[in-house]
Amino acid sequence: SISKRIKVVGKVRASVQAKLYEIINRIFGNFEHVKLQDKDRLQDIESDFSTTVNKYAKANASYNFLNDFPRLFIETSGFSLIVLLLVVLLYFKQSNIAYILPILSLFVLALYRLLPSVNRIVNDYNKLMYCHKSIDIIDEELKTTQENLKDKNIPFNHKIELANVGFNYQEKTILSDINLTINKGEKIAFIGESGSGKSTLVNLIIGLHQQNQGEVKIDDIELDESNLQNWRSQIGYIPQQVYLFNGTVADNICFGRKLDYTLLEKVLKQANIFDFLQTKAGIETLVGEGGIQLSGGQKQRVAIARALYREPEVLVLDEATSALDDETEQKIMDEIYKISQDKTLIIIAHRLSTIKGCNKVFEIKNKKITQ
Repeated sequence: SISKRIKVVGKVRASVQAKLYEIINRIFGNFEHVKLQDKDRLQDIESDFSTTVNKYAKANASYNFLNDFPRLFIETSGFSLIVLLLVVLLYFKQSNIAYILPILSLFVLALYRLLPSVNRIVNDYNKLMYCHKSIDIIDEELKTTQENLKDKNIPFNHKIELANVGFNYQEKTILSDINLTINKGEKIAFIGESGSGKSTLVNLIIGLHQQNQGEVKIDDIELDESNLQNWRSQIGYIPQQVYLFNGTVADNICFGRKLDYTLLEKVLKQANIFDFLQTKAGIETLVGEGGIQLSGGQKQRVAIARALYREPEVLVLDEATSALDDETEQKIMDEIYKISQDKTLIIIAHRLSTIKGCNKVFEIKNKKITQ
């Protein structure tokens, strides 16, 4: 049927559209790299883009045709039937044709008034079929169980403890039988191969993941839905890929929190970016989309300031300096060790040079942890 064909075209359109966005992001996200490609490679990129655009255009053209077809078919069939009936009546010279014509006229008028409504119903149904794939995606998201978190206070004065903790993802064991104690104020580092579970372990500690086995305790109080929100508010997180939106430095650091000028100036100085901003527009300096107006080191310092603005008890670095050169990385790590003297510091490391100031270093290997 037409509705099934429209549904198929809609799936093709959704798939092609996703690929088109991927190509656009790949081109403009790596613009310099693309510009440096040889002629053959550029032609391949252009060909890939053109092919995808053509597929997208064909999907839309197919939809427009299939969507208009029912209207054209109904209108043509209806009026053809009336004309055919008139021809038959005239051919057989019906004596009561004068009586039948007013009735036919009434039917024609009714058909004329009803067709727009019928067409709207058919078109709306076809649109639903065309967007069926997108609706399915939204439906799956809406079915996702939402966190029902409370904000019960959970003080952190002594230690974080993981007891026999295990974590599985899609029936695959990532971590197993993890036992770990982190005392308040300690500087801890996790090392291991890529994919070994370092980030997963830290996410369990800071409450971004829920363990499948065992317990995570803060000062002997188990972490659960009643106190998870409060625990997360005590975490300052500095990621490897810093996300900065197109706004001011102040907007990016406060990140929805109330602006406190005294605290903002303090964290900017701690992150060693205050003096640089004074040469620009201060806290009103625009960073550009993705922080394009800042260097890699400056973006990382803004991320540090953002984490410190939360006044956290625990500071987490998830390979936060891996994209920086050695000199910039060393400067930033020196600053982090300095400003985290009164905080618990957890580092996911890719270079051993970044963990020289840590009290303990743990290796994640074969789903286990060793010191």
